[in-house]
Amino acid sequence: MKKLLLRGRLALSERGDVPGWVLITLMTAALVVLIWGVASERLVEIFNRAMDSISRI
Repeated sequence: MKKLLLRGRLALSERGDVPGWVLITLMTAALVVLIWGVASERLVEIFNRAMDSISRI
C-alpha cells in the first residue's frame, strides 16, 4: 500500500508546470506576431532572395 501511495505522489510531482508552459507558448506566439508585423516586408524580401539564389544553383 505504501508503494502505491508513493507512486501516486511521484506521479503528481512530475506533472510539470503546465501554466508556465502555456505562458511561454503565448509569449512566443506574441513575439512572432509582433516581429512579423514590424518586419514582414523585409522578411518576405529576404526569403524571396534566398529562394532565388537556391533556384539558380
